[in-house]
Amino acid sequence: MAKWDGRCVSGILHHAYRVLQKAGCDSPELDAELLLASVLGWDRARLLAHSDHMLTEIELASWLALLGRRQGREPLAYILGRREFYGLDFIVDRRVLIPRPETELVVEHVLAWAASRTGPLDLADVGTGSGCIAVALAAHLPGTTIHALDASADSLEVAAANVARHALGEQVILLQSDLLEQLPGRVDGIIANLPYVRSDEMPVLQPEIREHEPWAALDGGPDGLGPVRRLLVQAVRYLSPAGAVFLEIGAEQGMAAREIARHHFPNGKTQVLPDYAGLDRILQVRT
Repeated sequence: MAKWDGRCVSGILHHAYRVLQKAGCDSPELDAELLLASVLGWDRARLLAHSDHMLTEIELASWLALLGRRQGREPLAYILGRREFYGLDFIVDRRVLIPRPETELVVEHVLAWAASRTGPLDLADVGTGSGCIAVALAAHLPGTTIHALDASADSLEVAAANVARHALGEQVILLQSDLLEQLPGRVDGIIANLPYVRSDEMPVLQPEIREHEPWAALDGGPDGLGPVRRLLVQAVRYLSPAGAVFLEIGAEQGMAAREIARHHFPNGKTQVLPDYAGLDRILQVRT
């Protein structure tokens, strides 16, 4: 890592911009600011307003360690140990997939559907990971019970921390389960962000994803739809009448995912909903 003179915020940020840009990071300026703000315990506004602040030797050493991790393309969320999702703050680490903006759209569609229903709902969040979907839904749907299922005990530990962080333990029930197998009964809605990356795409993903995020949460098999097929087979048994399924899918999987859903729910209304860029993103089935 190149050396520089001085310990003031402006000089440190300038150095970090260049280091992270050379490393190929997508947002080197923002990353540098968030890393330094984390070390100082400040927000970005305070950081930028005090560009002449001098770091202590301990602060400088801490910042250099974080910068080195980001230079090695470790995701910013893992370095900071947190990620915002649907306006809520979540604990994240390498045991779970990092929550992404497109998944917030899943939450929006579930909330819109829930608004058309009466009475308390019982939902299942399959492959809950960090618990971001389950927690976001519980926070916006008081009285709703959400079974958050994941095959990974490690993932469930992170989810449990996030459920406790937002004091939603009375609504969110964590279960270790291969998809829906341990679900105790039928539910009104099934929501999932399952692995949907094709296996042959895995080696060419960005280093942040390929080298740091859990492959089990990403690899969806040869066509990316293996977990979706398995879930829809089970969903027939676990979805209540007049229920709904919401599955996040890949941008080129809409047609194939819709056909799979129609096979298992021939009398249901099946749609593929786009994301903000107009790409296929959510498979929705209403029975």
